[in-house]
Amino acid sequence: MGLNAVIEDEMDEAITGLAPALFRDAPNSVSFNKLRKRLLRQVRQAFEDFGMLKDQQRWLVGLSGGKDSYALLAVLLDLQWRGLLPVELIACNLDQGQPNFPKHILPDYLTLIGVKHRIEYRDTYSIVKEKVPSGATYCSLCSRLRRGNLYRVAREEGCQALVLGHHREDILETFFMNFFHGGRLAGMPAKLLNDEGDLMVLRPLAYCAEDDLAKFSAAMQFPIIPCDLCGSQDGLQRNAMKQMLADIETRMPGRKDTMLRALAHVNPSHLLDPKLFDFTGLSASAGD
Repeated sequence: MGLNAVIEDEMDEAITGLAPALFRDAPNSVSFNKLRKRLLRQVRQAFEDFGMLKDQQRWLVGLSGGKDSYALLAVLLDLQWRGLLPVELIACNLDQGQPNFPKHILPDYLTLIGVKHRIEYRDTYSIVKEKVPSGATYCSLCSRLRRGNLYRVAREEGCQALVLGHHREDILETFFMNFFHGGRLAGMPAKLLNDEGDLMVLRPLAYCAEDDLAKFSAAMQFPIIPCDLCGSQDGLQRNAMKQMLADIETRMPGRKDTMLRALAHVNPSHLLDPKLFDFTGLSASAGD
């Protein structure tokens, strides 16, 4: 029996048991259960494909307060409850000092559902506003500062990995941003070793569609916190990539999944990078 069949059997047996506290008020409809099963299956497939559970005992789960990170935490807790994720989870929110940030929402919610967590305050907002010229994109510097602080917290908490809520669209958008603006073929890996070599960065939602995560988060009624920093800027390159991919998917349904599969089936001999393939060493065999 294949992995997908095993997963389906396990989900069919347990899907109606809403034991984790955060699922207490979740819908019990057929459509929601199918969505829940699909996300669970896709995350387990990512675990399998990228060896995410190897040598792992404790994960720091980055929780921004957005739909994707809430969905990530929920799916991981669901799998943990089912005995399918033998890893300790610690949720972490980095309070970056944004004005009017509702500081009580995340700790209150995490306490309510019984999740171990850490709220870390670092005023990176002021640094970003000071360093980035007016009208320029905040996202790059903001992301670097946030990631550095999350690495530090992960080390302090004895975690082997930082787990982030990036999904299928994030990966495709990053690929096309690099393709159109960076002149290179690179995306957002599902598993990455940090530069220091002491922490893994994992993206278990790599196969999950953003639309599914949005529907799941809405059904679960997560207390979403908007980002007032990058959310206030228009015309970002990522937004252009998102619109392009949405247009393609509308005209040719299923293309996003096809593009994601393409990132997993690379043929270096059919590209143009001599560092990846020895083109100069190619020679035709002489005939008799």
